[in-house]
Amino acid sequence: MTIYQQKLAILFAQLTANRTDYHLTSQLFLRLLAVIYLIAFSSLAVQIVGLVGENGILPFSDVLDNTYQLSGWKGWLQLPTLFWFNVSDKALLVSTLVGIVFSFMLLVGVFEQWASIILFVLYLSLYHAGQIFLSFQWDSLLLEAGCLAMFLVSGPTLLIIFMYEWLLFRFRFMSGLSKLISGDPSWANFTALDYYFETQPLPHIGSWYAYYWPHWLHQLGVGFTFFTELVVPFLIFLPRPFRIAAALITFFMQLLIISTSNHGFVNLLVMVLCVLLLDDRILNRFSPRALLPWLQRDYKKVTWYKHSLTAIFGLVIVFVSTSAFIMVATQKPLPKAIVQFDSIVQAWGVGHIYHIFPTMQRERQELIIQGSNDGQHWLDYEFNYKPGNLSDGLNFIVPYHPRLDWMMWFVPTQSARQLNWFRKFEHRLKQGAPEVLALLKTNPFPNKPPRFLRVQAYAYHFSSVEDHQSSGRWWQRDYIGVFPYVPPRHP
Repeated sequence: MTIYQQKLAILFAQLTANRTDYHLTSQLFLRLLAVIYLIAFSSLAVQIVGLVGENGILPFSDVLDNTYQLSGWKGWLQLPTLFWFNVSDKALLVSTLVGIVFSFMLLVGVFEQWASIILFVLYLSLYHAGQIFLSFQWDSLLLEAGCLAMFLVSGPTLLIIFMYEWLLFRFRFMSGLSKLISGDPSWANFTALDYYFETQPLPHIGSWYAYYWPHWLHQLGVGFTFFTELVVPFLIFLPRPFRIAAALITFFMQLLIISTSNHGFVNLLVMVLCVLLLDDRILNRFSPRALLPWLQRDYKKVTWYKHSLTAIFGLVIVFVSTSAFIMVATQKPLPKAIVQFDSIVQAWGVGHIYHIFPTMQRERQELIIQGSNDGQHWLDYEFNYKPGNLSDGLNFIVPYHPRLDWMMWFVPTQSARQLNWFRKFEHRLKQGAPEVLALLKTNPFPNKPPRFLRVQAYAYHFSSVEDHQSSGRWWQRDYIGVFPYVPPRHP
């Protein structure tokens, strides 16, 4: 064996050595990840059929048919999903229910290896089936965290812990970097929070109160956002006290976001990732005594080929995520071969690009869908959580993620991608598709679909404190016109 082979063998042994100081934290992480999986699958169970079922807004069967016609058997690699075998409504629903069952199994520590594999495969399948409705960054973040969990269940190693740290670093730092390179003036002049609380997709009551904080506090909040996204992530790779500080600061930032925003389960997932910045010494000191026995586990010796597989996965993820990161940071294209390789790997749930709110919307444009049978009297289709009725309460719904309500926020940009699904949504309303109508709060035409449909565009603003106290309204609005014959929202 040459000197280089010896050094490589030593490095491999160090990377794959069992981290006994992370036994409790890794078990706690897996239990909390199971809770996130449970939230995600439960949320999809009541939405997936209406979104992408046979009579849903974007039937996934159409995507599979088109992919197979274009690519043949290669489509199975380009679009990895179990629904190649069966894409019926029953299959979509059963996949979410099976996900709920295996989330519970991972939560209680039963068949962890199989549970982690099945959860990842199921969510990857639903991720592709959901199309634009599951294109959110927390979906890809959950996929990558779940992929690494398949290796973590065998025991924490230096390599696996690093991969989770790298994932958290990318998610946080790329979010901050995207704000800088976007050129958005509201981030550059520290006024982003003057708009954010009012213009975010689904505000809750905390958003309304935060909107009326003084301007200097909004500016301070922007500064703290940059600090937590551009500086704190580097603490992740420093000695123990700095990692603990990074975990606590990030944890605190996520609590602030939850208190002012409905962002599904993303903030909870980021907080769960922070657990792996801690170690068993922290848990032994601060955890309830009754919790520790539940987290105790004896790990079996891992075979060399599984360690090798872990190392290969790690190298692929680092290569893809780094090359994608470089492309975003430099704003320059990479060689075509690298881009194609990145795209294939990302289709399998890892190595994604992350950017949270790189630009800030400075106006809120809401679309009110109305139906009529005579063209004179119009009735509104009301959504469950999207602003519509001016007096509707600002609901706190974390960690639930209403996918349709969220996507309605993007439609006023009038991009081709958004208008495509929105027109199909309108078509389903005209048909009176019960699966789609079940996603709404009200169906003003329960007996028969309306003859006519129109979409009215309004500029929404939070009501003033005085107006709310006197009228009970949370919103004020100004009529813009009939959509899409109005100026697109930008950004």
